[in-house]
Amino acid sequence: MRSLSLPAVALCIGLTVAGVDSRISRGNTNSLGQPFRKGSSIASKRSGNKKMYQSATTQRYRLDASQSKFIAHALAGGLLWFKGHDHLVAVREFAGEAQLTPNSITPASLAITAKTGSMVETSSVFTEPQKQIINKELREIVLLPDRYPEIVFKSTNVTGKASALNQYDLKIIGDLTLHGITRQITIPTKVTVTGNELRAQGEFSINRGDFKVKATSAVHGLVRVRDKVEFTFDIVGHQQ
Repeated sequence: MRSLSLPAVALCIGLTVAGVDSRISRGNTNSLGQPFRKGSSIASKRSGNKKMYQSATTQRYRLDASQSKFIAHALAGGLLWFKGHDHLVAVREFAGEAQLTPNSITPASLAITAKTGSMVETSSVFTEPQKQIINKELREIVLLPDRYPEIVFKSTNVTGKASALNQYDLKIIGDLTLHGITRQITIPTKVTVTGNELRAQGEFSINRGDFKVKATSAVHGLVRVRDKVEFTFDIVGHQQ
């Protein structure tokens, strides 16, 4: 057998290495023939996992009473010159926190504490002197803020679905404590998230008899309401 000279051996080795390098290079290019960057596949997966984690993070929002409306509609059973007029009693001072998880909704929760003494008549059908009388009776006969300074709601279960981008239809079930009595209620709520702001809108009703809340007596006749009291709310919260 004819032996190869040293230069020939070197040439063969060089061609073999070049062929391997060529195959490696072809195997590490994308559809455009461009080489992948080292670790790009791992980085892409990590980036995707990070986005998934961020989208599943529960967001916390502090409620802002100054930008919100929370109204009790006390339907009149009335008599004398108040007959036929509904009371619109606004909750001026409250604080709390809402939690919501984008996309999956849950975990989610709502906790709110209202100052009973901050509830005042706001209906435009009453004059200022009439409102003063109504507010006095609300404090001394109906709401009794000295004995029951706070009205508290804490959710126990939140369910719902996304109705549009960053909009959710929720059913919030929880415990309402009023006049020292706790009852479970359900609050249908529409939630919209815009940037760092959450807005919750809805309405619910309670039976004041369930909480032993009195209306004033016929002797006074100024705050006369039926058993059913309806609440409407438009509450704003800011992300913490």
